[in-house]
Amino acid sequence: MTSAKDYVLGTHDDEIERLGLQHRAWRDRVRETWRSAGIGPGHTVLDVGCGPGYAALDLAELVGTSGHVLAIDKSERFLGVLEASCGERGVRHITTHGIDLDAGDFPDVIADAVWCRWVFSFIKNPRALLEHMAAALRPGGVIVLHEYFDYATWRSAPRCPELEEFVRTVIKSWQDVGAGPDIALSLLGWLGEMGFEIRTAQPIVDAISPDQPRWNWMSSFVEIGRRRLVDLGYLTAERADAIWRAVCALEKAPGAHMINPAFLEIIAARPSRSSK
Repeated sequence: MTSAKDYVLGTHDDEIERLGLQHRAWRDRVRETWRSAGIGPGHTVLDVGCGPGYAALDLAELVGTSGHVLAIDKSERFLGVLEASCGERGVRHITTHGIDLDAGDFPDVIADAVWCRWVFSFIKNPRALLEHMAAALRPGGVIVLHEYFDYATWRSAPRCPELEEFVRTVIKSWQDVGAGPDIALSLLGWLGEMGFEIRTAQPIVDAISPDQPRWNWMSSFVEIGRRRLVDLGYLTAERADAIWRAVCALEKAPGAHMINPAFLEIIAARPSRSSK
């Protein structure tokens, strides 16, 4: 079984809960993106780096029982959570696949769409992963991505030096295991080189106040992430506690806002055979 040590963010209970909060914070936006990409009933969709499967379950609802969702992750623990959820809900049109995305072994299937969010940052050879995604698509099929292009935009008003320290440390930890968080800057060029039609390349960056759900998405990442960074040796326990105290104080500051790490929403279509 893949252990939590194999994931820079971990696969422990707190991380599973945080991923659920993350999914809820972005759920409406993501579902609208899928619809804009044309994903619908009867489609076969790959959810690449599915984690505990929150998005896979929503995709299964969108494609209906005539469709199929293939949920791919290397963590047996995450896949076990998804399989348990499918059993509880009676969902039979999701299949799970335990695959190391750096190994590049994809299920033998031709899909209508591929969905992937905040995964490429942790891949050692992200272009190879993108090529595998492209090969799994039918002509005219779509790749839908949410990936960061400037993680250092995660800042606050008023400024919080401890938050900025945390963000710098996160960037370093991701760069040490994979491509690093600003991978979207490369993805667009690679998609173009592969002949994909870029239908959407929209930057998503908002200033978020403490009463908005996305504030909790970011603050929970600090709370859980600082402890993970201590475990991995990137922070001392003292610095981690100082960072958390500062973020808690920030929430109570007059006019407080956090700016989310900037990411691109990409919808790209594989060329149809007739266009070749």
